[in-house]
Formats: sequence, structure tokens, C-alpha cells
Amino acid sequence: MREVYNFSAGPAMMPKKVLEKAQQELLNWLDQGTSVMEVSHRGKLFMELAAQSEADLRKLYNVPENYRILFLQGGARGQFAAIPMNLMGQKGKALYLNSGHWSATAAKEARNFTEIDEINILETDPQLKVKRLDFSDIAEQYDYVHYCTNETISGVEIVDIPNVGNTPLVADMSSNILSRGIDISKFGVIYAGAQKNLGPAGITIVIIRDDLIGNARKDTPSIWNYAVQRDADSMINTPPTFAWYLCSLVFKHLLAEGGLKNTEECNLAKAALLYDYLDSSKFYYNTVAKENRSLMNVTFTTGNDELNAKFVSEATACGLQALKGHKVLGGMRASIYNAMPIEGVKALIEFMKEFEQRNA
Repeated sequence: MREVYNFSAGPAMMPKKVLEKAQQELLNWLDQGTSVMEVSHRGKLFMELAAQSEADLRKLYNVPENYRILFLQGGARGQFAAIPMNLMGQKGKALYLNSGHWSATAAKEARNFTEIDEINILETDPQLKVKRLDFSDIAEQYDYVHYCTNETISGVEIVDIPNVGNTPLVADMSSNILSRGIDISKFGVIYAGAQKNLGPAGITIVIIRDDLIGNARKDTPSIWNYAVQRDADSMINTPPTFAWYLCSLVFKHLLAEGGLKNTEECNLAKAALLYDYLDSSKFYYNTVAKENRSLMNVTFTTGNDELNAKFVSEATACGLQALKGHKVLGGMRASIYNAMPIEGVKALIEFMKEFEQRNA
């Protein structure tokens, strides 16, 4: 069977070694004669797995002791509602920074629960570029400030951390979590759906500072209440145990590969290869300013819808899967998350060169 490279934006490819480990243990986890999917989430062995997975994630991200890690459900969309339900205080207002589709979607959901102000921080002419990140002059009037660190659809990444003074900063990191090292202490809350870099769809990570837990509005459903979930060790109901198990394998894999320093170096190298080729081509182009180009989601187009469709079709036939851009934007999108090997990026570039020669 020929090598297939999956450029899906999510659910995305997972590390081959992780999948092989899961395959090996699928029918007999820890010599129990059963699958991890078949054991009680409150049993001794699974509780040990849960504790170790948190310890490994803390080590990977250097998470301070005054932060709690929750393993929840409902994806990032669930957190779009949970954030305002848990963080709204006496100020009664939140600030949302709009840099694209997902940050705007989070703001739309938050309006169902609280008053918000929304500021567009993205310039679109001639390229997509973040124009402002200092909000220290206005942030103190809000209970929290929310932004999305990486817009999966457009391929816009915000590397610098917004300046919001002492106001809690909330970050949706669904599509670039664990792609590089960050200073967790700069954030009040970080949340991410797992299906990009953490594991399979079905589990959501929330990293939250202790002092922000316990302030939920009275009508907050218990499953969205951070204090309830903290006190129940993220197990107020039966958690997605298989997804949790796979995340635990991913954390161990990343640690074994050298941690986030090595991960970041690999991601920088992959992105540089692809962007350098795009910049040298007169056939394809990317519309994001260099300082805001995503390491995870590389968008590009020929400028011709028919050619774009032909590109995606022929690439798929060559084993380069899921390169069609999101319906909101069109064009093509190569998602090169942590698990994408550099060989996959090289294979994509070779196909792009050959396609350009035949169709320019």
C-alpha cells in the first residue's frame, strides 16, 4: 500500500506510533484481557491513567501548580458557552477579539449569556494581518478578554500574546495547542478540542487558573460548571475513556520525542518548506501576511475554482488527502499538525510542482 498523507484540518492524523500502540493494546489493555474502552472509568487502572495523563501534560506545557487541567466533552463549541457562564463577574461584560471565523463564532455564542464588546483585529487588504494586540488601556472594564490563537479556516495565527493587563485572558487553542511552547501564566483559561494535536475528536482540554473556578452563574448546567468538574476529577458523568486514553498516549509520545522544543522545531521546518515554495511560485499564492502565517494550517489557491477542484481531485488520487479548503474560504488548505511528518510536506510540494508544470 502506498504512503497516504492526511492533511485534514480535523479530525486530523495522529502519530503513527500512537496508533500502533493503541492497536497493540486494543483487546488486552495492561494484561486485563479487556479493552480500555471496556473498563470502569472509576476503576483503579483508569484513574491512574487519568492522573498520569494530567501529569504528562503538565510536564509538556510546564503548567503552573495554580492551574487545573480538566478533560471535558462538547468540543470548543461547548466552551463557547461555558466560558461566559463561568467567568462573568461584577463587571458584567466581556471583550472578544475577532480575527476570523472561529473567534466570531465564539463571540456570537457568548452573546446568548452576557453582554460583550467585539473588536475586529484583522486587516484584510492587501493581506490578512493582525493589526492590534495591546488592549491594556481598556481591558480592565471587562471580566475577561477572549481570542483565538489560530484561525483554522484562513490560516491566521497569533503568536504574540495580547496585552490585557490583569484581566483574565481566555484563548481558544484548538488548532495549535502543543505545537510550540507557551507561557501558561499569561492566560486565565486555555481550551482546545482534541482532534488536531491532542488526540481524537470527543474530548476537550481546559487549563484554568484556580481563582477563576467557582464563580459560575447559578443556572450553569453542572456539566459546564468548572467547579463541579474539578471536584469530580472531570468525571461528573462517564468521560470519553478511549479518547482520554489516546490523548495519554500522545502526551507520552511527545515527551519521548523531546517535548515541545523538538515539536516546535519540526513544525517550523515543515511550514518553512511549504511557505517558501508558495512564495517562489507564480501559480499558487497565500493571502496571509508572513508574521501571521499559521504553522498548522497553510491556505493557498490558484485563483481559479476549476483548477482548484482539479488540484484537490488529482492530489487525492496521489494519496494526498483532504486538501480542499473550508467552504467559507474555498481554495486549498494543508493542515500540517504535529503528527504530519516532513515527508508528507515534501510529497505535497513535489505534487504541487508537477501540477503547476502541467497547468500553468
